[in-house]
Amino acid sequence: MSAIFVLIGASLIVALGFLFAFLWAARKGQFDDTDTPSMRILHEDRKMAENGSDKDE
Repeated sequence: MSAIFVLIGASLIVALGFLFAFLWAARKGQFDDTDTPSMRILHEDRKMAENGSDKDE
């Protein structure tokens, strides 16, 4: 029975470690998308052609 308490405690420590690592990475900008904004202009022409709005507005 004491082994279960040790395993639960260890799993909580590991889970808190992963939570801390995720929050740290999110605050440091590791999940920011830096590629899409620079590529968006390449895809806008294709979207306009598909919608049939090739006219300059």
